[in-house]
Amino acid sequence: MPKLRLPALLLATIALLGLPGAPAAAQSILRDAETEALLHDMGAPLIKATGLGVNNVDIVLVNDMSVNAFVAGGQAVYVNAGLINEADTAAEVQGVIAHELGHVTGGHAVLNMGGKSATNISLLSLLLGAAAAAAGGGEAAMGVIMAGQQAAMGKYLAYNRSQEASADAAGAQYLSAAGISGRGSLDFFKKLQNLEFRYGYRPKDGDEFYSSHPLTADRITTLQDTYEADPAWTKPDDATIQKRFMRAKAKLYGYLASPREVLRKYPVTDKSVPARYARAYAYHRESQFDLARAETEALIATDPDDPYFLELDGQILLEAGKPAQAMVPLRKATELSGNSPLIATLFGHALIATEDPANFREAQSVLKTAVARDRENPFAWYQLGVIYAANGDLPRAYLASAEQQVLAGRMEEALRSAQAAEAGLPSGTPDWLRAQDIEMQARAELEQDRKRR
Repeated sequence: MPKLRLPALLLATIALLGLPGAPAAAQSILRDAETEALLHDMGAPLIKATGLGVNNVDIVLVNDMSVNAFVAGGQAVYVNAGLINEADTAAEVQGVIAHELGHVTGGHAVLNMGGKSATNISLLSLLLGAAAAAAGGGEAAMGVIMAGQQAAMGKYLAYNRSQEASADAAGAQYLSAAGISGRGSLDFFKKLQNLEFRYGYRPKDGDEFYSSHPLTADRITTLQDTYEADPAWTKPDDATIQKRFMRAKAKLYGYLASPREVLRKYPVTDKSVPARYARAYAYHRESQFDLARAETEALIATDPDDPYFLELDGQILLEAGKPAQAMVPLRKATELSGNSPLIATLFGHALIATEDPANFREAQSVLKTAVARDRENPFAWYQLGVIYAANGDLPRAYLASAEQQVLAGRMEEALRSAQAAEAGLPSGTPDWLRAQDIEMQARAELEQDRKRR
């Protein structure tokens, strides 16, 4: 059985057309247990304030370094990695999340048909484009916006002025109800304003009304009055959340930026946890396993029971071709994380990569638990298919493949795999019924695709 490679942060290219309320194009979604746990905890008090239910709204990390966050018709907020990188505090990101939740509760993505085709426009490109348009530079505005989003099909302003103002007001309300100061939100808008100035776009007096997207200065003035009147204005930021945010931010930068940029931002003289985290990922990506492990061993020395440090240590060992050694930290990380599906998937992968049949039964159990808790994990389904095939259970191997292919938007392959699974599974069993469901879903989506052509 060949050894497979998995990036330290799971990069899953998912056809988001298959997800409710998703953007009208496939996106690369970054899956990382630590970052997802952080975003959940950052968003939970805000989501609670909306009344939507904490478990009914997802905050999804997108592999895009543009400064952006968006919603697209469902109960999910998409946050680009570039926005995390631009923010200095968790409170700044919470301000953006609160604003996007205002769009969710306002139904703006559902009502605004132009916005549906423009969900990939960065916040910065919207603001710059609006400023250029207000200054009379229509061509310049379109150029800025097209550069910022690549394919918005000409409908380049996601929300009109009233919807943005409504989302701002709702976001302020949610921050207040959550007891989170609006200082972070205000700081982030000021960052965007500084970027406007850097690019040289300034609206003329009196032109703001003609922009279909509010300009930053207007929003800062309105929001500052609102936030300063709120009892939470002087409340300190959550120090624990901020500490976790700096770790996650460094991890993302180490994973996405070039190794040279990482070492420039986090030089070897910096012995802080975020710096070691970033360098470990940078070294790992360059296959400098000894240097990467030196950083993770230093991290583990600071906290031997941190599941995410152990996860990274196991990942590096696995990538270095040492799956038997990787099993030790990954088993511990899985237990300490409360069986995090993403960490468990990596543990299952290590068990399979040992090529020792004695580990296959445990691998199957670990991976079945992982997909039961997180069905939208294509790599877990792939690994489960591998272990089913190794155990000679081809019908369930086909079913696992079908699950993975649906998540990847490969409906023709999913249809064939589901049919093969259905043919080999006992009629009427839960797995047989699931194969039927996937077959019907694949047929329906293929038919829709044919009608759109």
